[in-house]
Amino acid sequence: MTFTTRPDILGTFGAVATTHWIASAVGMRMLEAGGTAADAAAAAGFTLNVVEPHLNGPLGDMPALVWAADAEAPRMICGQGTAPAGATVAHYRDQGLDLIPGAGHLATVIPGAFDAWIVMLSLHGRLTLREVLEPAIHYARHGHPILARVCDTIAGQADLFRAEWPTSAAVWLPGGDVPQPGALFRNVQLADFWTRLLEEAETASGREAQIEVARRAFREGFVAEAIDGFVREIEPMDGTGVRRKGVLTGADMAGWRATVEDTVSTRHAGWEVFKGGFWSQGPVQLQALNILDALGIAGEAPLSDGFVHKVTEALKLAFADREAFYGDPDHADIPADRLLSPDYARERATQIGDTASRDLRPGRIVGFETLADAAIARSARIGTGAGAGLGGGEPTMAHLANRRGDTVHIDVIDRWGTMVSATPSGGWLQSNPVVPGLGVPLNSRAQMFWLDEGLPTTLAPGRRPRTTLSPSMARAPDGTRMAYGTPGGDQQDQWQLTFILRMIHHGMTPQQAIDGPLFHTGHLQASFYPRGLKPAHLMIEPAFAQATLEALRARGHAVEVSEPWAVGRLTAALRRPDGVISAAATPRLMQAYAIGR
Repeated sequence: MTFTTRPDILGTFGAVATTHWIASAVGMRMLEAGGTAADAAAAAGFTLNVVEPHLNGPLGDMPALVWAADAEAPRMICGQGTAPAGATVAHYRDQGLDLIPGAGHLATVIPGAFDAWIVMLSLHGRLTLREVLEPAIHYARHGHPILARVCDTIAGQADLFRAEWPTSAAVWLPGGDVPQPGALFRNVQLADFWTRLLEEAETASGREAQIEVARRAFREGFVAEAIDGFVREIEPMDGTGVRRKGVLTGADMAGWRATVEDTVSTRHAGWEVFKGGFWSQGPVQLQALNILDALGIAGEAPLSDGFVHKVTEALKLAFADREAFYGDPDHADIPADRLLSPDYARERATQIGDTASRDLRPGRIVGFETLADAAIARSARIGTGAGAGLGGGEPTMAHLANRRGDTVHIDVIDRWGTMVSATPSGGWLQSNPVVPGLGVPLNSRAQMFWLDEGLPTTLAPGRRPRTTLSPSMARAPDGTRMAYGTPGGDQQDQWQLTFILRMIHHGMTPQQAIDGPLFHTGHLQASFYPRGLKPAHLMIEPAFAQATLEALRARGHAVEVSEPWAVGRLTAALRRPDGVISAAATPRLMQAYAIGR
């Protein structure tokens, strides 16, 4: 018998797994009240804005896969906002920038998360907006026991808040002090923001009408007005240590809508895996599965150096392609069919040998050679990223402003078999100063654009940044459907890949696959400022055998052993054809929780 840190939750009614136990309980409450997976996911998502503010916020981003019970495949609700009209390469270059900072108003795109939740509720929900929002409002107004990691994040930013971002100090430093772990923490401004949205919504009659009024209040009413006025008024210190005005306006917000799109997918050993399009990093997981299929991963033991080596090298190739070829398909020509073709995967698999590569190696795709060459040249220019970027060296607040956040994740299945996999992020408490009257900051997703011309990821008005946010869904050969995902930036599809391979090839349950030791590589062009690459890097948990670690070093991997239980924050939920539902959550960080019955 294989023991796990937690039970595999089994039932038939429904399940919720998120990265915070309070959000999981709130989601389950929605299911118990007759709500759908969409209602539960949205309620959990709004609650995560409150209890994990260092990892996500209402003015951030939110892609979500929704698989309706009667649908053949999931669809993507894209809550990834686009660059504002004033976000041009020329303007940013005129500001003395060669990289977009990791914090500050120039790092901001149009907030997309709220509209995406609203679209999900409108298409797939049953409960009223008040029922969905009330738990989050309660925890914002009356308090929740604040996580130690939130307190640590606030402590690391406290000097910046006091000196440069006073609106943030007013929210995150109650009474002028860093909150203590476990103390009740309140964000009354956020509670008032959501309460006003509800009050305006409820001037209309009927659920759908109320949802639409709230949507307009966000993108055209008092929310957009507050953001527009604040961005016009101040010049916050950004991640380079310079005070610069942003370019986001209320008109940008009024003109943007979340979209509903088809997914992309691949087949591996009888399974089908579904991801967001090439505006996300999601296809990296699909490309890696294809390469590993060509390499022959099935025979590798899950804790062997051969398994870790093959997975890592496949990921390096897929991430090199991400850097060269991925971007917003609405604004750039993406060789999507070639990237996901079996023939291309077989070509790429021949590039993997017995030793670790130290080079960035995008593929050679006819008609796209210049993009591959540009990616290699860009990587050489950026280097490891240590000390990179303007303002490096001279002590300024920049070392504080560049503290990036992470992400949260939600998986839900309801009694009817509809499921949601959502990865909200952005709008971290450390990304930007708090918008007065809203209690939360703007996002910093624009740092994923380049200021080099002619790329799929070149900064341009109306273009989506190539985001790291990457929820997943899969269907097993027997018809079992699964939602899964994790926070982790560039690591999201790396941890998810190991998870799904353990289920496909080693017969593990979701909890077993999550509990197994994890690893990831930094051998990729980082998505976050200062965008460095770590050649041959391999971060790996110490639960791997010492002999495995030594074998990986002998293969040329630059092995960095993490602290125990420190890599990955996976959650998952699945539904078998017989109606049995299962859910699982990581024990890492001791926050995530799966609930079901």
